[in-house]
Amino acid sequence: MIRIATPADLDGIVRLHTEARATYYRGHLPEEEYLGVEEVGRSRGGWARAIDRADATVLCAERDGVLAGIAAHAVRDGGMHLTQLHVAPDRWREGVGTELHEACVAAWQRDGVAEVRLEVFVHNTRAQSFYVARGWTPDPDHHRASDHLVLHLAVPAGVRA
Repeated sequence: MIRIATPADLDGIVRLHTEARATYYRGHLPEEEYLGVEEVGRSRGGWARAIDRADATVLCAERDGVLAGIAAHAVRDGGMHLTQLHVAPDRWREGVGTELHEACVAAWQRDGVAEVRLEVFVHNTRAQSFYVARGWTPDPDHHRASDHLVLHLAVPAGVRA
């Protein structure tokens, strides 16, 4: 089941986000940058603001009543961005990420969004493959932002407003 996140989901979202990020940052960044108390606190604040923002959407994917994945998208710098998409590592290869991605695309189509951008950690080849398989390509204007690649999706025609 995919649903809109509520403030009651915050602890689970932060836990899943922290666990998922550790899988691709481990060995590439100092541990305190993704598991440190300050970073987890910063993450918590960011997720709390995203849940409360009128111009952002945070989605939760549940399996058997347990949080299995999260996604967030928002307008940033005048354009739509997929800001987060994470699946609990013990739920990889179960279709959770695909369902979250499809829910985002459906929302963008309903809202008349024609293109979306995202940033993916340069060493997270697993995520890069996931996005490329769903039609994301290198952003023609900005290929890289620091240690992240910038990808672009032309939202497929659908039920655009």
